[in-house]
Amino acid sequence: MVSPGVRRALRTGYGLLALLLLSLSHAEPVWIGRFDVADTAIPLPWEVRSINRRVPPTQYQLRLWDDVPAVEALADRSMAMLARPVSINLAQTPVLCWRWRVDAPIAAADLRRKSGDDYAARMYVAFRLPAGALSTLTRLKLGVARRMFDNDVPDAALNYVWDNRQPVGTEQPSSYTDRVQMLVLRSGAQHSGGWRSERRNVLDDFTRLFKQAAAEVDFVAFGSDGDNTGSKAHAGFADLHFVAAGEPCLQL
Repeated sequence: MVSPGVRRALRTGYGLLALLLLSLSHAEPVWIGRFDVADTAIPLPWEVRSINRRVPPTQYQLRLWDDVPAVEALADRSMAMLARPVSINLAQTPVLCWRWRVDAPIAAADLRRKSGDDYAARMYVAFRLPAGALSTLTRLKLGVARRMFDNDVPDAALNYVWDNRQPVGTEQPSSYTDRVQMLVLRSGAQHSGGWRSERRNVLDDFTRLFKQAAAEVDFVAFGSDGDNTGSKAHAGFADLHFVAAGEPCLQL
């Protein structure tokens, strides 16, 4: 027979455990892109990154766009992303939330070909992997890519795109490398001209598409590009943050 004192101790222990589990399931949101249009400069640690110095960079500026404080991207046969390093515990906050908008998709784009690898809008999550998680061949390929292009070439990346022709839900490797996986979240002009909200569990996407345990997030980037097709694009990005899997996305 269990004594009253033991029962009280058990109830207390169960209560503390329940509180701990509750606190873990309600991790605080982690904001990485909350923009203040009162300042005209793109805030640090955001910076423009380009992997091809021979191509003019896409232009970025802050703007209040339909009452949303945002970054406006203006691409004119250009390519560059706005990026920042991040430190995210994906076990606690695996879901990336953001808002974006485009005037129109890039009509000439085709994500199946290098010559068509342009997007009116994309959200890019780059990862660092332990050395033991990469094969010798993969390490060699990454080394060549970093010498040819830029040291920012990641070990792996998820590229969420607003495409022009592939159906929503399309998932496939980049036409350049299988170290970048493309995921079509929006397609065509149906939702252009206004803000659209997205949420993606990057932990689930990473483990599913790369078939290995999650790595550390290295940086997050977004942008518009039209260098491969000689096109123009106009897009906006706002309210970037990570939340727990069971928590809603937030908006300013």
